[in-house]
Parts: sequence; C-alpha cells; structure tokens
Amino acid sequence: MKYLIAGLGNAEPKYDHTRHNIGFEVLDALAGASNISFEPDRLASVTEYRYKGRILVMIKPTTYMNLSGKAVAYWMQKEKIPLERVLVVTDDLALPFGKVRMRGKGSDGGHNGLKHIQATLNTTEYARIRFGIGSEYHRGHQIDYVLGTWSEEEADQLPDRLKLCCDMIKGFVTIGLNRTMSEFNNK
Repeated sequence: MKYLIAGLGNAEPKYDHTRHNIGFEVLDALAGASNISFEPDRLASVTEYRYKGRILVMIKPTTYMNLSGKAVAYWMQKEKIPLERVLVVTDDLALPFGKVRMRGKGSDGGHNGLKHIQATLNTTEYARIRFGIGSEYHRGHQIDYVLGTWSEEEADQLPDRLKLCCDMIKGFVTIGLNRTMSEFNNK
C-alpha cells in the first residue's frame, strides 16, 4: 500500500533550517534515520521509504511553498495514491514552538502552501501534521520570523520534536489517522 508524505518548504539552500522549512526537516530526519536520500525528480525531491509493508513516497516540493499543490497533485496522480493516504507536514504560527498536531482536515490557517494544496485538490479533507513554530515576532516582522533560523533553545529541542513527527508519520501509515491523533496529539 502506497502513501504520499509531503513535507513543505522552500528548496533553495538559503531556506535550509528555517522555521518555514520544518516539513523538509521532518522528512530529512525520517530519511536519515533510514539511510535513504532524496533525489531530484519532477516538481520535487523524492525518496521511497518502506515501513511495515507500506511504501511511503516522500516528497519535498521544489515549486516553492506557494505552489506546493502542483507537486502534491502530480505525485498523487503519478503514484496512484488516493487522498485518504496523503499526509502533509507543515509549519504553524498558531501553535507554540514544538507543539505538534495531526488533523484529518481543516482550513489553511493563512498558510500559503496549504492554501495552494487546497485550491489544487479542491478540498480541505486531507491529513496534515502542523508543527508549531510559535509567534515570537514583532508586528510587521512575520515574514522575517518564519524565514528565520531556529533560536539556540529551539535548536536544542528540535531533535526530540522531529522524532515525534517521524513517529506520527509511521503511526498514520500503520494504525491510521484517528488512533495516531489520539496517541500523539498531546505529547
């Protein structure tokens, strides 16, 4: 059984390790722990991860955040993966740093990547992991904050939070959305 796991971010090196690229970091953590690597392909860097009889097609869109829906739609169609087996990993300003929430549907919350995915797929009914990046910025400096790198304190806590996200992805593909949400959403 195949699943599509899309980590959102921006592909240029200048965005590496920024808050907005947490989707890329989560997938990099999962790939790194499994000794697999991403390869450039159409609209995304792609790898396959096999876990307990499932195939996870993991993508990091190279379309820029605002056009993430193109990559998600393309890889869903190419790999013949239905919407209920799609999971998107993204940052969330509305959650405090390190708080991680899985949802089966929802609004874009002002997030341009989610907005484009919803417009492209014509639905809000897809699973997502929202990684809290906090909102510790001064009025008018949201873009600088989102595209900024982690503070030293955040960077120290990041490995534990990345592992939690990886465990949530594994849960999604094995025990399903609802059980994963109830097991992990309050950790």
